[in-house]
Amino acid sequence: MRVSMDIELKDIPGQLLSALNPISELKGNLKSIVHHHEKRTPRGTIPLQLVFEADPECLDAIISKLEKNGVDVTRVDEKRFVEHGAVILIGHIVHTDVEDTIETIDNTGFAEVVDIRLSMPHIDTSSSASLKIDAIGKKELHDAITILRDIAVKKDLLVIEPIRAELS
Repeated sequence: MRVSMDIELKDIPGQLLSALNPISELKGNLKSIVHHHEKRTPRGTIPLQLVFEADPECLDAIISKLEKNGVDVTRVDEKRFVEHGAVILIGHIVHTDVEDTIETIDNTGFAEVVDIRLSMPHIDTSSSASLKIDAIGKKELHDAITILRDIAVKKDLLVIEPIRAELS
């Protein structure tokens, strides 16, 4: 099963490792991690978004181990993302805030960017990125790509889509 989880970490050395170890120990497979180190919650902690695959029977044990390690679990979403798509973005991707682009898709609640591969030959030239998007259904995948197209227009990026083959 694919799990999307929001956690909060104290800003001290070793906290990220404390968050990832329980997933690894219980044979979870990390798919994506978005670490918002520059942001703080009202409690002064650092928010983190994780997406991983794990045996459904292990989820409660993972959460227990996280909490035992002092990691606050603030959201767990066990939706199965059954549709997969990929696009290529071309343009000044980093300069137009790629994190904002990813967060916009992730915040839909029905789709997530689960993989990004970026190529930036020089700081002053266009870059390219392949984004793999998972969604809970075909309509939702289409909606996520539509949102991405709208973002690309605003940020003057070219979108090449859809790419059907899995990214390796």
